[in-house]
Amino acid sequence: MVRTTAQSEELVRAYVDAWNEQNYSAIGDVVSESVVARNPTAPGGVVHGRDELEAFMRGVIASFPDFHVSVLETLADAERVMYEAKLTMTHEGEFDGIPPTGREVEVREMAAYRIADEEVQEYRVYFDLQEVLAQLGLSE
Repeated sequence: MVRTTAQSEELVRAYVDAWNEQNYSAIGDVVSESVVARNPTAPGGVVHGRDELEAFMRGVIASFPDFHVSVLETLADAERVMYEAKLTMTHEGEFDGIPPTGREVEVREMAAYRIADEEVQEYRVYFDLQEVLAQLGLSE
């Protein structure tokens, strides 16, 4: 089946909604079993497979229970979706060995998704990790 741009955007929107709603089971509806997710806060910077992605997601949500992605602008075609978003969260649980600070974080993110076979096959997020650490009071 040939996907349309709108269908690809809907797929990525459903993935973002899964994060925002902490709906771990929805991951299986939108990402491939062998998804590759590149994120600077993931162990080694990359997550391989749906199960690892769910574990990563659970870890982020445990550390930042109010984690929220607000998509601001999207650029897409049938096989790729890119967006700019605002991430907001409060550091309430240990994250990567960092004890909870109780601080709120707001940072911009860019994300690029590759779509095939009606699923997210791969994606990469970009954000300023140094800015996040500064907002947590861990760097200047």
